[in-house]
Amino acid sequence: MKKNIFVSIFISLVTLLLLAPSVMAARPVAGDTTTKPLGIDVSWPQCGKQLPTNHAFGIVGVNGGLATTTNPCLKDQLVWAKKSIGGTVQDKIQLYVNTANPGGLNTASWPKNNIDPADTSVSNPYGVCDGKDTLPCAWQYGWNRALEDVRDRFQPAATQAIVSTSPASYIWWLDVETENTWKLSGTSFDYESNTAVLEGMTAYFKTVNGRVGIYATGSQWAQIVGNAVGPNSNLIGLNNWRPGGASLSTAKQACSATPLTTGGNVVLTQFISKGLDYNYSCV
Repeated sequence: MKKNIFVSIFISLVTLLLLAPSVMAARPVAGDTTTKPLGIDVSWPQCGKQLPTNHAFGIVGVNGGLATTTNPCLKDQLVWAKKSIGGTVQDKIQLYVNTANPGGLNTASWPKNNIDPADTSVSNPYGVCDGKDTLPCAWQYGWNRALEDVRDRFQPAATQAIVSTSPASYIWWLDVETENTWKLSGTSFDYESNTAVLEGMTAYFKTVNGRVGIYATGSQWAQIVGNAVGPNSNLIGLNNWRPGGASLSTAKQACSATPLTTGGNVVLTQFISKGLDYNYSCV
């Protein structure tokens, strides 16, 4: 009788062991979803806050809210982005930079010539910057800010975060929003000057082999650059990251928005949920 009991127990244990792998494989993964994994973008407002750890990719703001400042949590947020789980075609670490045009405001950061912060004489497509509120100086202002974003802000933080310090390893999103300083009176010179700043930034990032994209709403883009982006502008064909409202469904719809410049594609959209910016990959 005892022998039969032991045999029965043995058979039951073997059966359980054989079934275990199939039972475990059938168990749904926590958080399983029918949509693509989402990315999250963060910057100085998220300093000191606990961030989700299930992000597919992380987009980190380099600046501290203004084009001339540094995100004080840049290193920590790069470490966070490095831990992205993937699951989309998007780079796991992406970067965005603030943009602005303070021309005519006599700011200390406004260039006086074509010499950049690295003490290099730059070939400026608009001509010679003389320190005045001109297109050559607007372009030079953009170049200078982009150089500082890479050399003075990103690279020291990247070294500490133990991620690639090469700007060529990343896409650099130009954050174009009216809440920053822009010429917004609607004159043709204002549009051209604002456009020149963005072209200067783009030129620098491309010089160091970085990829460049544009973050903006259609309406704010129109307020800032109007129709000043010409067919030969280096803004032509840049990919878009577009705000998409307050839900995943509206973010998905924003993937079909008209690109900000000819030849561009909307590759990312953003929506806000519970105080965080989530991002959906359109590709």
